[in-house]
Amino acid sequence: METHLITITYHECAVSYGLNEAVVREFAELGLVRLAAAPDTIEEEPEHLARLARLHHDLGLGTESIDVVLLLRQRVLQLQRELRRQQARAAQLERFLQGGAPTFDVL
Repeated sequence: METHLITITYHECAVSYGLNEAVVREFAELGLVRLAAAPDTIEEEPEHLARLARLHHDLGLGTESIDVVLLLRQRVLQLQRELRRQQARAAQLERFLQGGAPTFDVL
């Protein structure tokens, strides 16, 4: 999956995503967004910025709560990847037991 990053100032981010500039600064201080080389500038995926804005606006979450939600989301994605890996291993074992097919390492 290709990652598309944009470089945007705190002010542009605040205007584009309907956030307060102070909130964007808080996101940066907590590490919820990646800092760019230029001052008061972030480098981030537009999807991630939209997700932060939705969590802040729609759910009214504070920055610390958003951090927890994002950590939980990351963990769910990891668990989903592991589930797919285990399902592939189980399917491989079933094929092997049913027909003696060769086995391969699944990433």
